[in-house]
Amino acid sequence: MKTFDRSDDLRKAEFRGVTLNGARFVESDLSGVVMRGVDIAGADIDAPWLFEDGSGLRVNGVDVAPFVDAELNLRFPGRAQRRAEDPDGLRAAWAALEKTWAATLARAAAAPAGTVDIRVAGEWSFAQTLRHLVHATDVWLGRAIMKLEQPFHPLGLADGGDGSETPTYAEVLAVRAGRVAMVRDFLAAVTPEDLVAVRENPHNPEHPETVRSCLHVILEEEWEHHRFAVRDLDASSGG
Repeated sequence: MKTFDRSDDLRKAEFRGVTLNGARFVESDLSGVVMRGVDIAGADIDAPWLFEDGSGLRVNGVDVAPFVDAELNLRFPGRAQRRAEDPDGLRAAWAALEKTWAATLARAAAAPAGTVDIRVAGEWSFAQTLRHLVHATDVWLGRAIMKLEQPFHPLGLADGGDGSETPTYAEVLAVRAGRVAMVRDFLAAVTPEDLVAVRENPHNPEHPETVRSCLHVILEEEWEHHRFAVRDLDASSGG
């Protein structure tokens, strides 16, 4: 199979009469791609940032992004609350998320031994996804909001990490539970004044954030990675 990577500059390239049947695009920038007269039957697109900038996704002239967003809200009750603005709304949003994850963790616990460590199509395993959420909490709550000097747990898994460390699943669950409680405790005491306090974006310090926007990132990360986790549990079980 021919492989193109970051060293290949395909920007503004034009493909005419080519066959991309079965091709796979991973962590690739396809923004602004124009397709005309194409056969996309059976195509599978996963775009976590589809709803962020409002540019949408047009299929036959129809922006399908709002339909996708609405369908995901139906499939994952509580997801629609991820942009809550006030303390009570954010607390309710987190409670809904905890309930959803509890059911998914119970499903994983009932699966055959080793399921939590299966990597589907090279993606992170279920256990690695939980480790990444530990890291996301540390970045956006521990570092950005709380300004902790050392916010990172060693079991957290950053973007681009290969997850080569192999903690036990029980260890992962314990650390993850601690970070979930950390968010819950913070939200229990947060005030409207706290939410508008200015913070630095942990990835781009020159770009200001608010405590509220940092919490929104945490909620977005949680829902997107929950979707990935369920998708891969379905694939692992043949569901």
